Amino acid sequence: MKYRLALLALMSAFAATSFAQGSPAASAAPSTWQKNHPRRVEVNKRLANQDRRIKQERAEGEISKTKVAQLHKDDRQIRQEERDMAAQDKGHITKTDQRALNQQENQVSKQIGK
Repeated sequence: MKYRLALLALMSAFAATSFAQGSPAASAAPSTWQKNHPRRVEVNKRLANQDRRIKQERAEGEISKTKVAQLHKDDRQIRQEERDMAAQDKGHITKTDQRALNQQENQVSKQIGK
């Protein structure tokens, strides 16, 4: 336990020092993970909208808890795939990636409210 705390403290100190000195690693970080890339934003907005629709359908009694759990699981898998794709392409997703994710989202969307 002490070893983990010491290691964590050392890593935090190194990160703070690197950031303060403007090291190349610190300055490269924002460009390597572009959370707000337009294609990522579009995919994530669709996932958020589907989440809202699922919750609304459940509140109205339109779908069962089991179906809600399955739909949320599907959405989490799509979101994880989006993150994995972005990690492979310097923080953004390609048009091909976006198309594949949209197709998956379309399949989940069709299941909402059935």
